Amino acid sequence: MKNQPINNKPELKAYRKNLRNNGTPAEAYLWSFLKNKQLEGRKFRRQFSVGHYILDFYCPAEKLCIELDGAAHFTDAGYEYDQQRTAFLNAQGIKVIRFENKMVFDHTESVLESIKSCFKK
Repeated sequence: MKNQPINNKPELKAYRKNLRNNGTPAEAYLWSFLKNKQLEGRKFRRQFSVGHYILDFYCPAEKLCIELDGAAHFTDAGYEYDQQRTAFLNAQGIKVIRFENKMVFDHTESVLESIKSCFKK
């Protein structure tokens, strides 16, 4: 099966923009550490789409997706959706790591270290 291209589909542009402008407090807080290549010089994008999925944060150089999970993810339907999404992204060669929103605030340094540990050396 041929990999689908990784791109920001035009039909998702307005939705991506809305998500960027109305992100969660946890997304805004983590973004303050990821933007402008602050984390070991890696460039991250917010609300980047791959296929029909929109990723919270994506580092193209590392093929790394960071997802922040709120209450909706901790339901049976949310868990199943996340599994399908992760399988699709993994098939594209993208590693997915997830953090609960609360972790971003309560254990910021640990979250940043976990992200850095995924970087190719």
